[in-house]
Amino acid sequence: MGLFSGLMGNASEVDDADLEKVLLNTLIEGEQVEKAYKVIRDMFIFTNKRLILIDKQGVTGSKMEMISIAYSKITKFSKESAGHFDLDAELKIWVGSDSTPISKDFKSGDNINDVYRIISQYAL
Repeated sequence: MGLFSGLMGNASEVDDADLEKVLLNTLIEGEQVEKAYKVIRDMFIFTNKRLILIDKQGVTGSKMEMISIAYSKITKFSKESAGHFDLDAELKIWVGSDSTPISKDFKSGDNINDVYRIISQYAL
């Protein structure tokens, strides 16, 4: 991920080596990662069973909050594709009765349609 893209809050795909370190002792039997994205130090990971949000905190990023959201708790989701002049796409996910969505930006090189398809497959 480029520094400028990361500073702008855009998401880029996470490589397998980073995922192994972060998800050690987290995934359950039969759970597999479908897609994983990183925004600066934070990640959101889509498995075949749940959405995992990782918020790294502090200067060193050694403190970490991990939130698991069952796909069955996702009440709605939307995507806004990148246009000709707007190079970013946006994903929004509403959980339960919360009216504030989880919102993530994707840079033009990341395929938001893959993530949208994953959520559609597991949340519907």
